[in-house]
Amino acid sequence: MSIDRSLKIKGALTRHRNVLTRAERIEKLKEEERWTENDSLFGLPKVAHRKSHAGRKGAETPAKEAAAAEVIAEAPKPEES
Repeated sequence: MSIDRSLKIKGALTRHRNVLTRAERIEKLKEEERWTENDSLFGLPKVAHRKSHAGRKGAETPAKEAAAAEVIAEAPKPEES
């Protein structure tokens, strides 16, 4: 019998989950200042949990821009006649 492919991947359990645990929901609500220690643990409001890739592109862009700036700085400048 073969192993399911989701079990073969080392980081299979670190992938994006649509459902947050109660502790994770409370943590998000605290960040948004929508929950205090006196509030009930039951009947928590919904918390939006979206997968975002924007951070990856932003992290790569400055490095690429810096490399491009170095190439431009090292290039010989055309002489004016």
